[in-house]
Amino acid sequence: MISIKTFLGASVLAFAAAGTAQAAKLTFYCSAQEDWCQLMANSFQDATGIDVAMTRKSSGETFAQIKAESANPKGDVWWGGTGDPHLQAAEEGLTAEYISPMRDQLHPWAISQAESAGNRTIGIYSGALGYGYNSDLLAANNLPEPACWEDLLKPEYKGHVQMANPNSSGTAYTTLATMVQLFGEEGGFDFMKGLHANINQYTKSGSAPIKAAGLGENTIGIVFLHDAVAQAVAGFPIKVVAPCEGTGYEIGSMSIIDGSRNMDEAKQFYDWALSAEAQNLALQVNAFQVPSNKGAETSPKAPDMSQIKLIDYDFKTYGSSDERGRLLKKWDDEVSVLPQ
Repeated sequence: MISIKTFLGASVLAFAAAGTAQAAKLTFYCSAQEDWCQLMANSFQDATGIDVAMTRKSSGETFAQIKAESANPKGDVWWGGTGDPHLQAAEEGLTAEYISPMRDQLHPWAISQAESAGNRTIGIYSGALGYGYNSDLLAANNLPEPACWEDLLKPEYKGHVQMANPNSSGTAYTTLATMVQLFGEEGGFDFMKGLHANINQYTKSGSAPIKAAGLGENTIGIVFLHDAVAQAVAGFPIKVVAPCEGTGYEIGSMSIIDGSRNMDEAKQFYDWALSAEAQNLALQVNAFQVPSNKGAETSPKAPDMSQIKLIDYDFKTYGSSDERGRLLKKWDDEVSVLPQ
């Protein structure tokens, strides 16, 4: 395995030899869990001496920020979060084309993500959608154990379900796009309307619903399964559910922002983040996604994707600007306005 210091040694020496008065720096937008974002930023900074300024926001919020800053980009690299907004950013020319020398170490699904976006993004991890529930709260409220998506529409779950807002959260947009692909557009929106009647809160962050369930503040949280596993591993009474009908999944992605002020540093980070060693950092913060580097370690506690009924998620269609915008507007107009 190539060490981080060996992997980046030549670049570090180049910076040292340059002796520039201004230190090398990187502005890093992160859409994964907070402690993973901090670890990635600190580890890259320690390995290279490049000063990293990290901002953590959900993928929908980060996409909106990059779009708002497009006339005068302030960020350099966007790491993590669901692939759909990364694909939309690529389509809108907000991210830069880059072919990393690390590509031959990646799983085919990660490269497929890059090719579908004109090499303006790439897959860094994958994870299946589902939900988790607090088994103590379920028992205390005498509620049946849910096993399918359709179960969440039952009237007895009213006020017991939480998910994020699809406008701000990539997790929630993946949920919306999954239902449309699973049940058809009419059936998918009927599902979202029925679900709305049982929702107690739409959160900003995709992982917030299962964190609230872990703390006993909510019963059922619709999230990526790895986020539910993280709560269970942390000792909370969370049961993880891969819905019986089948489910969508994400390809968490990484993109260089077009017009980056620190393009060389952004490419260095991009290459490093695709290395097995960098992807293994996930294990230190109980991030249970499946890494894109074939040599990286997957936790034995991570959801086994081969045992989950996955739909053939159409990333290109549902990551397009037009389709994403259309579905979000339809959700705003037809679902979010309904009484609860």
